[in-house]
Amino acid sequence: MRTVFVIGTVGVGKTTTAAALSDLLAQDGVVHAVIDIDETRRLRPPPVGDPFQLEVQLANLAAMTANYWAAGAQIVIAAGVIESREDLDRCAEAVGGPVSVVRLTAEAGEIGSRLDGRHADDPDGLEWHAHRAVELDRILDAAALAEVLVDTTKRTPHEVAQAIRAML
Repeated sequence: MRTVFVIGTVGVGKTTTAAALSDLLAQDGVVHAVIDIDETRRLRPPPVGDPFQLEVQLANLAAMTANYWAAGAQIVIAAGVIESREDLDRCAEAVGGPVSVVRLTAEAGEIGSRLDGRHADDPDGLEWHAHRAVELDRILDAAALAEVLVDTTKRTPHEVAQAIRAML
Protein backbone atom coordinates (compact mmCIF):
# COMPACT_ATOMS: atom_id res chain seq x y z
CA MET A 1 0.00 0.00 0.00
CA ARG A 2 1.48 3.24 -1.15
CA THR A 3 0.06 6.63 -2.05
CA VAL A 4 1.63 8.93 -4.60
CA PHE A 5 0.52 12.53 -4.21
CA VAL A 6 0.84 14.43 -7.49
CA ILE A 7 0.79 18.08 -6.50
CA GLY A 8 1.34 21.41 -8.21
CA THR A 9 -0.22 24.72 -9.04
CA VAL A 10 -3.40 25.06 -11.09
CA GLY A 11 -2.98 24.24 -14.78
CA VAL A 12 0.21 22.23 -14.34
CA GLY A 13 -1.38 18.90 -15.35
CA LYS A 14 -2.02 17.03 -12.11
CA THR A 15 -5.28 15.36 -13.16
CA THR A 16 -4.09 14.59 -16.68
CA THR A 17 -0.86 13.12 -15.35
CA ALA A 18 -2.72 10.98 -12.81
CA ALA A 19 -4.86 9.56 -15.63
CA ALA A 20 -1.78 8.83 -17.76
CA LEU A 21 -0.03 7.20 -14.81
CA SER A 22 -3.13 5.09 -14.22
CA ASP A 23 -2.95 3.88 -17.83
CA LEU A 24 0.69 2.86 -17.38
CA LEU A 25 0.04 1.06 -14.10
CA ALA A 26 -2.92 -0.76 -15.67
CA GLN A 27 -0.65 -1.92 -18.50
CA ASP A 28 1.77 -3.18 -15.86
CA GLY A 29 -1.02 -5.09 -14.11
CA VAL A 30 -0.72 -3.03 -10.92
CA VAL A 31 -3.94 -2.82 -8.92
CA HIS A 32 -4.36 0.88 -8.22
CA ALA A 33 -6.83 3.73 -7.83
CA VAL A 34 -6.89 7.41 -8.75
CA ILE A 35 -8.34 10.16 -6.60
CA ASP A 36 -8.77 13.73 -7.80
CA ILE A 37 -8.28 15.46 -4.45
CA ASP A 38 -9.88 18.66 -5.71
CA GLU A 39 -13.11 16.80 -6.41
CA THR A 40 -13.19 15.24 -2.94
CA ARG A 41 -13.60 18.68 -1.41
CA ARG A 42 -16.03 20.27 -3.84
CA LEU A 43 -18.57 21.55 -1.34
CA ARG A 44 -20.37 24.82 -2.03
CA PRO A 45 -20.53 27.07 -0.22
CA PRO A 46 -17.42 26.14 1.74
CA PRO A 47 -17.80 25.64 5.47
CA VAL A 48 -17.10 28.71 7.60
CA GLY A 49 -13.42 28.82 8.49
CA ASP A 50 -12.45 26.21 5.88
CA PRO A 51 -12.39 28.07 2.54
CA PHE A 52 -10.59 25.26 0.70
CA GLN A 53 -12.67 22.49 2.35
CA LEU A 54 -9.64 20.69 3.82
CA GLU A 55 -11.67 18.92 6.51
CA VAL A 56 -14.10 17.51 3.93
CA GLN A 57 -11.15 16.50 1.76
CA LEU A 58 -9.45 14.63 4.61
CA ALA A 59 -12.60 12.75 5.58
CA ASN A 60 -13.26 11.74 1.96
CA LEU A 61 -9.62 10.83 1.36
CA ALA A 62 -9.64 8.55 4.42
CA ALA A 63 -12.87 6.83 3.39
CA MET A 64 -11.91 6.42 -0.25
CA THR A 65 -8.43 5.07 0.38
CA ALA A 66 -9.75 2.65 3.02
CA ASN A 67 -12.16 1.31 0.41
CA TYR A 68 -9.43 1.07 -2.22
CA TRP A 69 -7.03 -0.73 0.15
CA ALA A 70 -9.81 -3.15 1.10
CA ALA A 71 -10.45 -3.80 -2.61
CA GLY A 72 -6.79 -4.73 -3.14
CA ALA A 73 -5.20 -1.54 -4.41
CA GLN A 74 -1.43 -1.54 -4.16
CA ILE A 75 -1.06 2.12 -5.11
CA VAL A 76 -3.33 5.13 -4.82
CA ILE A 77 -2.54 8.10 -7.03
CA ALA A 78 -3.92 11.26 -5.43
CA ALA A 79 -3.75 14.37 -7.59
CA GLY A 80 -4.39 17.80 -6.16
CA VAL A 81 -3.11 20.68 -4.13
CA ILE A 82 -1.36 20.23 -0.79
CA GLU A 83 0.03 23.53 0.47
CA SER A 84 1.87 22.82 3.71
CA ARG A 85 3.79 20.18 5.65
CA GLU A 86 0.93 20.08 8.18
CA ASP A 87 -1.61 19.43 5.42
CA LEU A 88 0.64 16.76 3.90
CA ASP A 89 1.01 15.06 7.28
CA ARG A 90 -2.76 15.09 7.72
CA CYS A 91 -3.28 13.69 4.21
CA ALA A 92 -0.69 10.96 4.88
CA GLU A 93 -2.51 10.06 8.08
CA ALA A 94 -5.81 9.96 6.20
CA VAL A 95 -4.54 7.51 3.57
CA GLY A 96 -3.05 5.24 6.21
CA GLY A 97 0.20 4.26 4.56
CA PRO A 98 3.50 5.40 3.09
CA VAL A 99 3.36 8.38 0.75
CA SER A 100 5.52 9.83 -1.97
CA VAL A 101 5.12 13.38 -3.22
CA VAL A 102 5.74 14.43 -6.80
CA ARG A 103 5.41 18.09 -7.67
CA LEU A 104 4.64 19.02 -11.24
CA THR A 105 5.97 22.34 -12.49
CA ALA A 106 5.66 24.25 -15.75
CA GLU A 107 6.75 27.54 -17.19
CA ALA A 108 4.36 30.42 -16.49
CA GLY A 109 3.55 30.89 -20.18
CA GLU A 110 2.57 27.24 -20.52
CA ILE A 111 0.30 27.41 -17.48
CA GLY A 112 -1.24 30.60 -18.85
CA SER A 113 -1.99 28.89 -22.16
CA ARG A 114 -3.56 25.91 -20.42
CA LEU A 115 -5.72 28.15 -18.26
CA ASP A 116 -6.74 30.22 -21.29
CA GLY A 117 -8.01 27.05 -22.94
CA ARG A 118 -9.72 25.77 -19.82
CA HIS A 119 -11.50 29.04 -19.06
CA ALA A 120 -12.15 30.35 -22.58
CA ASP A 121 -15.81 31.03 -21.73
CA ASP A 122 -15.21 32.05 -18.12
CA PRO A 123 -13.24 35.30 -17.81
CA ASP A 124 -13.83 35.54 -14.05
CA GLY A 125 -12.61 31.97 -13.55
CA LEU A 126 -9.60 32.65 -15.75
CA GLU A 127 -8.67 35.72 -13.73
CA TRP A 128 -9.03 33.88 -10.43
CA HIS A 129 -7.06 30.83 -11.59
CA ALA A 130 -4.30 32.90 -13.21
CA HIS A 131 -3.80 34.78 -9.94
CA ARG A 132 -4.03 31.57 -7.91
CA ALA A 133 -1.45 29.81 -10.13
CA VAL A 134 1.20 32.40 -9.28
CA GLU A 135 0.25 32.51 -5.60
CA LEU A 136 0.17 28.73 -5.28
CA ASP A 137 3.50 28.31 -7.04
CA ARG A 138 5.10 30.56 -4.40
CA ILE A 139 3.41 28.64 -1.59
CA LEU A 140 4.61 25.30 -2.98
CA ASP A 141 8.15 26.62 -3.47
CA ALA A 142 8.27 27.69 0.18
CA ALA A 143 6.69 24.46 1.48
CA ALA A 144 9.19 22.23 -0.37
CA LEU A 145 7.03 19.10 0.05
CA ALA A 146 8.10 17.11 -2.99
CA GLU A 147 10.64 14.35 -3.18
CA VAL A 148 10.67 14.71 -6.96
CA LEU A 149 10.02 17.66 -9.29
CA VAL A 150 8.83 16.97 -12.83
CA ASP A 151 8.60 19.78 -15.37
CA THR A 152 5.57 19.31 -17.63
CA THR A 153 6.26 22.27 -19.94
CA LYS A 154 7.49 20.42 -23.00
CA ARG A 155 6.36 16.91 -22.10
CA THR A 156 3.25 14.97 -22.94
CA PRO A 157 1.17 13.57 -20.07
CA HIS A 158 2.46 10.11 -21.02
CA GLU A 159 6.08 11.26 -20.73
CA VAL A 160 5.39 12.86 -17.35
CA ALA A 161 3.67 9.70 -16.16
CA GLN A 162 6.63 7.59 -17.32
CA ALA A 163 8.97 9.76 -15.24
CA ILE A 164 6.80 9.22 -12.18
CA ARG A 165 6.42 5.50 -12.79
CA ALA A 166 10.21 5.18 -12.92
CA MET A 167 10.38 6.32 -9.29
CA LEU A 168 7.76 3.84 -8.04
